[in-house]
Amino acid sequence: MASSGRERGGGRRGGGDNREGSEFLEKLVSINRVAKVVKGGRRFGFAALVVVGDQKGRAGHGAGKAREVPEAIRKATEQARRNMVRVPLREGRTLHHDVTGRYGAGRVVLRSAPPGTGVIAGGPMRAVFEALGAQDVVCKSTGSANPHNMVKATFDALARTMSPRQVAAKRNKSNRLIQESRT
Repeated sequence: MASSGRERGGGRRGGGDNREGSEFLEKLVSINRVAKVVKGGRRFGFAALVVVGDQKGRAGHGAGKAREVPEAIRKATEQARRNMVRVPLREGRTLHHDVTGRYGAGRVVLRSAPPGTGVIAGGPMRAVFEALGAQDVVCKSTGSANPHNMVKATFDALARTMSPRQVAAKRNKSNRLIQESRT
């Protein structure tokens, strides 16, 4: 069966979208129908959570609300592109070190993994790593299973990752010392 436009799985959480002509991979993490109660009844709207990345170490997340689904997704995508962050990846495939992150009641543990492991992560976290371009990561989430909290906790953890070069600069050491310690 050929699909057009956005691919979405069953239920609230969706697959992804990579529009032709865009250098960014856009992943629809969740879409939620919300209702505003007014005098005449209920007014329905939609809230979307989107993760965007270039699959080369940059990713961002955004949320958007609108009366129609496509408009909510567009708003979320624009916000995600504005909120992109660069994450250092070892060999372009995994994290440099294990790291934890939290947002609200959601907590995540991200671990680097050897080549060939793949992305072992739950739905919202998997979307983040696919957009980021990480190929070998092991993740664990505890606490809140809310997609917003999980995505924000994952980005909190990714913001804490540092490459050996960044650590050396922070400690006022030269990169030569890092190279010697690896051999």
